[in-house]
Amino acid sequence: MTRGTRGMFRTKTVEQSIQDTEEPEHALKKSLSALDLTVFGVGVVIGTGIFVLTGKVAKQNAGPAVALAFVLAGIVCGLAALCYAEFAATVPVAGSAYTFSYATLGELPAWIIGWDLILELALGCAVVAVGWSGYIRSLLDNAGWHLPAVLSGPHGGTFGFDILACALVLALTVILVAGIKLSSRVTAVVVAVKVTVVLIVIVVGAFLINGDNYRPFIPPAQGTSGNNGLAAPLSQLIFGFTPSNFGVMGIFSAAAIVFFAFIGFDIVATAAEETRNPQHDVPRGILGSLAICTALYVGVSVVVTGMEKYSRLSTEAPLADAFKSRGQPFWAGLISFGAAIGLTTVCMILLLGQSRVFFAMSRDGLLPRFFSTVHPRFGTPYRSTILLGVVVAVVAGFTSIDVLAELVNIGTLFAFVVVALGVVILRRTRPDLPRAFRTPFVPAVPVLSVTASVWLMLNLPAETWLRFAAWMVLGVAVYFAYGRRHSRVGARNAS
Repeated sequence: MTRGTRGMFRTKTVEQSIQDTEEPEHALKKSLSALDLTVFGVGVVIGTGIFVLTGKVAKQNAGPAVALAFVLAGIVCGLAALCYAEFAATVPVAGSAYTFSYATLGELPAWIIGWDLILELALGCAVVAVGWSGYIRSLLDNAGWHLPAVLSGPHGGTFGFDILACALVLALTVILVAGIKLSSRVTAVVVAVKVTVVLIVIVVGAFLINGDNYRPFIPPAQGTSGNNGLAAPLSQLIFGFTPSNFGVMGIFSAAAIVFFAFIGFDIVATAAEETRNPQHDVPRGILGSLAICTALYVGVSVVVTGMEKYSRLSTEAPLADAFKSRGQPFWAGLISFGAAIGLTTVCMILLLGQSRVFFAMSRDGLLPRFFSTVHPRFGTPYRSTILLGVVVAVVAGFTSIDVLAELVNIGTLFAFVVVALGVVILRRTRPDLPRAFRTPFVPAVPVLSVTASVWLMLNLPAETWLRFAAWMVLGVAVYFAYGRRHSRVGARNAS
């Protein structure tokens, strides 16, 4: 291996990563508990998906067996969560998968995953903010207040700026700058409202269930024509495999779709450095939030398919429309309110995760160190938070909700693969490290996590892979132009 190649794959020791968190100007304030982390996890995972995706997938892919699809997706996420929990407890440093890969795979892979996470979280936050804006405009319209079209975002190729989406991101940026504890309190209040709405929907819906709607629980399999060209899943282009709907295989196809409703639980790991007892609290936060979200998703899917025959469900607002069809317009309105409230916390926590990844990369010198300075009063990475908040606010203002969403999915799955591989590597290279939480059945669990994540990635359209590859190529170019020459690990190795 040449000297240059060694430089690209130089690792940052776990001890050095932890030592860097103790520098006064770059040390984040530790104030979070296991409950705070669990609230963050539930806050980012439970969004409009619970009110829309459950019924949509039931109608198009799995019928009442969509509940089993959520269980399968929860198991896939659980495999990744076990790997995240070990890493976050062993390396309680901001940056999540970026920091973990720096300690195991090396600098260039760490840069790639960090670059990937920045895109994933920025796009996710922007798209969620646009969705929130749509709900608020709908509520304003119902009250007789109408925003001018030019301030409602781009529609049908016409120019427009989404003032509500932009304002939301800027307001959340201010809250994040003011302190992680304040952010957690705001999140706790909103999540409490959101979960209460979901539980009310489940309880009320349970009294409106018709048992005949569950028959057949697993509808007979139906072939699909599939998409053509770059819009087709990569697995279809490589293997000639065309997915089917309904039947047993339909459950697996549905699991590949509903998996994306769980995206975000891994962001809990980005707050490890700001946790008072990360060795114990981070694993509890990750696994606890995932368990709660899986239970809520299964509960809602059982209710919606019991209230309305799966074949008659709408695809736009299936749960709300199911309540309307049963003569319950009040509960339908409550669902819309819960969805709007829920998106607020999703947006905040995506922005939180992105700022922590950017902060960690800046502290390592791979991005300008200027952005890794912590606010002397609030103890937050205020410079990186403000920069990213403004960028995301502008993107949200000019972005249509239906663009680039799949890039968020492929980025998350790529991070899952890296973290699972990292657990196996660190077990071999540093067996001496104290581990407050250990992933069980290594290497079986990490291997299963990698296999499941890659399978879901192959179910994404080929054009998504091309966009992802283009972003990665740009990232490698930035690394060689700036990051490699300013790396603090490289400077230490040279001295």
